[in-house]
Amino acid sequence: MTDIDTTTPDENTPVFSLQKLYTRDISFENPNAPFVFAGSMGQPKIDMNLSTKNRQIDAEHCEVTIKVSAQAHDTENDKLLFEVEVEYAGLFYMKNIPEEHLEILLGVDCPATIFPYVRQLISQLTGDGGFIPLMLDPVNFSAAFEHNRQQIAAQEKAAETTH
Repeated sequence: MTDIDTTTPDENTPVFSLQKLYTRDISFENPNAPFVFAGSMGQPKIDMNLSTKNRQIDAEHCEVTIKVSAQAHDTENDKLLFEVEVEYAGLFYMKNIPEEHLEILLGVDCPATIFPYVRQLISQLTGDGGFIPLMLDPVNFSAAFEHNRQQIAAQEKAAETTH
């Protein structure tokens, strides 16, 4: 038999939960259809950008957004095969989270929670566009967060030495 904790957390217990997932903006362009499907295609070259941002909605809610844009070019004919852009967001409820944990929650945990949905959406869009579904590689948001933190520290240090 499993024991279930039915105690009510006190009012100071940290709470973190995903409230809602939603598409903020979406675009798929297939500018050379149907001609790209009639001839032979070389190995496509994919250019991709990924960014995250967050904003405080109220005292207990934050929105975290992942933006991905990708272009595929035919390497044989130098034609644009497709361009996809997705902005996908999550609304997170955060209460009694210690200040020192907020930055990591918003920069690592929230994007990591949202990313699988972004990945699926891009795969679906590119597949529905007539191409082999584009499967985004997993993202190490923790490493990206730390790299970004180091870049900001280096920029601040450089700014201090120039003044």
